Amino acid sequence: MLEVILDTETTGLSITQKHRIVEIGCIELKNQIPTNKIFHEHLNPQRSISEEAYKIHGYSDEFLSDKKTFAEIAESFLDFIKDKKIIIHNAAFDLSFLNYEFGLINKKKINNNNVIDTLTIAQQKYPGSSNSLDALCKRFNIDNSKREKHNALIDCQLLKEIYINLIDQKEPQLNLKNVEVHSKKFADQSMKKNNNLRKIIKPSKKELELHNTYLKSQLRKNFFN
Repeated sequence: MLEVILDTETTGLSITQKHRIVEIGCIELKNQIPTNKIFHEHLNPQRSISEEAYKIHGYSDEFLSDKKTFAEIAESFLDFIKDKKIIIHNAAFDLSFLNYEFGLINKKKINNNNVIDTLTIAQQKYPGSSNSLDALCKRFNIDNSKREKHNALIDCQLLKEIYINLIDQKEPQLNLKNVEVHSKKFADQSMKKNNNLRKIIKPSKKELELHNTYLKSQLRKNFFN
């Protein structure tokens, strides 16, 4: 089964204000294992970046000014996701922007039935908990130290790990260093206990004499009877 982990970055938070996509990242999975095929593009949104969005991803108008437009990469993007399940965190947000972009160039929109929303899965499994990307990384002990700013491809890599944990119901990774310390401590205690059990107690002189007397009496008894 082929799947695609997908994430986008945008010029703002709402398509009602005609905000656009500035970055698309995708990672292909086959049976939940990465195939090493990726799709990644920074895009010229043909409008300015909002101050709020710039603080989130750090992409400036100048940086994006010479990049391709969505229309220019649309076909290659559609080819990449064709016939694959699409995995998105908070799918409603990304799909609204993707379908807005497709609408602008008269392309068919992505069908919601072909999308798995990891936010929905997380909310069902952990109701009442924070289920943001960062919160789930913490829950599953996934290293997100590279996520200083939002970045579509980095977020896809993190989401790939989160998705596998969510569907496989994996337990958070153990702290192996602590396990090693506790194991050594347990082993030392067990050895000490076992050594105590094997301690040799030598009989006293008096006890040896009594034992010899007992043996002699038993020998006479058995001989004469």
